[in-house]
Amino acid sequence: MTRQMGAAMRRIHVGNALSAFGLGFTVPYLYVYVAQVRGLGAMTAGLVLAVFAVAALIVLPFAGRAIVRRGPLPVLLVALVTAAIGALSLGLASNAPTVLLSAAALGAGQAVMQPALATMIVDCSTSETRSRAFAMQFFLQNLGLGVGGLIGGHLVDTTKVSSFTVLFAIEAAMFLLLAVVMVTVRMPHSPQVGDAPAGSTKGSWKQLLGNRAMVQLSVLGFVLFFACYGQFESGLAAYGVEAAGISTSALGTALAANTAMIVVAQFAVLRFVERRRRSRVIAAVGVIWAFAWVVAGYAGLGHGSQEMATAAFVSTYALFGLGEAMLSPTVAPLVADLAPSGMAGQYNSAFALVKQLALAVGPAVGGPMGAALHGPYIVTFFLFSIGITFLALRLGRQLTAVQDHPWRARSRVVAKGGVPVESVAA
Repeated sequence: MTRQMGAAMRRIHVGNALSAFGLGFTVPYLYVYVAQVRGLGAMTAGLVLAVFAVAALIVLPFAGRAIVRRGPLPVLLVALVTAAIGALSLGLASNAPTVLLSAAALGAGQAVMQPALATMIVDCSTSETRSRAFAMQFFLQNLGLGVGGLIGGHLVDTTKVSSFTVLFAIEAAMFLLLAVVMVTVRMPHSPQVGDAPAGSTKGSWKQLLGNRAMVQLSVLGFVLFFACYGQFESGLAAYGVEAAGISTSALGTALAANTAMIVVAQFAVLRFVERRRRSRVIAAVGVIWAFAWVVAGYAGLGHGSQEMATAAFVSTYALFGLGEAMLSPTVAPLVADLAPSGMAGQYNSAFALVKQLALAVGPAVGGPMGAALHGPYIVTFFLFSIGITFLALRLGRQLTAVQDHPWRARSRVVAKGGVPVESVAA
């Protein structure tokens, strides 16, 4: 990694922390703000959450092409300004149409930030440093969300609209501050649409869909996000309250345990993950999450004490956090390594689109099941976790040695007296 790439990466990591810190201020309190503080009711609050998902699904297919054509930095700056406008207007909105329009702007901006920042990380890293870079990104995101949520919880007052206006203003300020930081980033030259073979971007989506490994990774990604992230604040939370009798304070403790596990375990597992096949690591996550669902089943369906049920439920979230820490240096670098030269933005956007679809479908399916069908809920998502293991091992057969196990491939080159090289220009 060159000095220029290192300096750019440090600013990108600062930017990730700032954006997560800003999101942490408002995301946990959005429903309460719309439904109760603004008095717009539960239906409008639900529509706001739906608008976030719809806005992301609309803009992400275009974001990938824009990143390929213009580069990730200009696209990121537009997304940040859009998100800042959405956040500030959401804090000032007092009627349903304005709230929904503001949520659409905020949701669209947030959605585009993800692939843009991911592509910047790809452009400023090498195959040797990419896993660690994405691990650092995930670590800072969770730390920022946790700290932001903690501080935001002490600032809000449900009897004062002004306290929420301050929160959204702080979020907008974080986005604008991130834009200022990003303007100072000197991106190294990376392959753009002009560097790629003629006509390669005209059929970029067709080309992506023709990449069997990427298609299989996208299917695997959908199951990952559907069976884990899509359940945290919907189905699993409803199951914990209804089946296990978990209090709201214990639910907060469970979420904190998830974040704490990620923060503590992220770099402890990184060395282990870097030296294993990526497909095997993802398969192991499926096994860990399957065990987590067994523990959740004990919490709600077992006959232990309330203390044991609570401990088991908190442990479930911690086990999910361990799996997340293993995935962060594995999945995102794999997406980058599967992308042809100059197409990392397209592939990152496509994978972000898959993530948004899973996060939209996951709560819709898991919420009602977790609240009412306790046994079938646990069995269903236990089987989904086993499916993750099966899909990961199947994906491994589509990957080259360098894509699946880049550390070993580099070691072999060095052992032969050569110089490690990039397997795929990202």
